[in-house]
Amino acid sequence: MATSGSLAARAVAELLGTFLLVFLGCGAVHAAVLTEAQSGVWQVAIVWGVGVALAGYTCGGISGAHINPAITLTLAACGRSRWGDVPAYVLAQLLGAMLAAAGLWGIFQGPLQQKEQEKGVVRGQPGSVVTAMCYGEYFPNPAPLAASEAVPRGSALEEALKEREGLLSTWGAFAAEAIATGILALVVLGITDGRNRGSPGGHLSPLVAGLTVASLISVIGPLTQACLNPARDLGPRLFAYLAGWGSVALPGPRGHAWFTVYIAAPCVGALIGGLSYGVLLGRGHASLEVSGTRAGKAADTP
Repeated sequence: MATSGSLAARAVAELLGTFLLVFLGCGAVHAAVLTEAQSGVWQVAIVWGVGVALAGYTCGGISGAHINPAITLTLAACGRSRWGDVPAYVLAQLLGAMLAAAGLWGIFQGPLQQKEQEKGVVRGQPGSVVTAMCYGEYFPNPAPLAASEAVPRGSALEEALKEREGLLSTWGAFAAEAIATGILALVVLGITDGRNRGSPGGHLSPLVAGLTVASLISVIGPLTQACLNPARDLGPRLFAYLAGWGSVALPGPRGHAWFTVYIAAPCVGALIGGLSYGVLLGRGHASLEVSGTRAGKAADTP
C-alpha cells in the first residue's frame, strides 16, 4: 500500500478515515436501533461498506487507509508497512473512532433517551445494553430485544437479555470474529498485491474492500454485531463508558469477553489470514512473475 507524507500526516489521515468509517457505520446502527430506520442487516452492513470505501478513497493515498488496528498489525507483519508506524496508526484509529462516537451521541441524544424510556431501563444498568449496543458490541446481538415492541420492559428485559446469553458462547463468538477478520485480511492483501493479475486495481480496491466488509457483516452481524476492527469497538466503547453507560459498556455483561472477542479475535484472525495469503497465494504470484520474466527474456532472444 503506497503512502506519502510524514508520519504525523499519515496518522491524521488514519484518524479522519476511521472517523468517517465509524460515523457512518455506527450512525447506521444508531438509526436502526433507535428509530427503526433500517430494514434488515444488509441495510446496516452496506453503510459500513460504503464507509470503508469512502475512507479508502479519501485517505488511502496518504496513509494507505488501514482504518483498523488488526489490518495495521497484519500489514506490518507481512512487510507491507513499517512496524514503527503501528503505534501512531493505532492511536489515531482509536481517537478517530471515539470522536465519531461523541458526534453521534450528540446528534442522537433525543432518540437515546426515548428508547431508554420506552424500554424502562436506566443508563448504566444491565438493561441499557439496548442502547449501549449503538457504541460497543455485544453477543448474541441484542438488536431483536432493542427493536421489538413485544419485548418486556425493565427487569423483565434484563432477564430476557440474560436468557439470550446462552445462544452463543465466548469461544463461538471468538471463532466468528477471527474467521471473518481473517477473510477480510486475505482479501485486503490480495487486492493490494501489485503482482496479482486478478486485482481490481487501485481505483476499485476500496470499493471491493467495502463490499467484503458488508458481506461479512451480513453473515456474522446477527451473532456478534460483526466487529472485524478493534478500533471500531474499543473507541466507541470507551466513549460510552464515559458518557454514562459505565460497566455496561466496559467491561460489559460478560467481563473479559469484550477483549477476547472484539480485540484479540480480530487481531489473531487478521494475522492468520494475512500470513496465509503470503504462504498460499503470494508465492504463486511470485512464481508467475518469475515465469513471465523468463518468458519475456526468451522472446527477446534472437
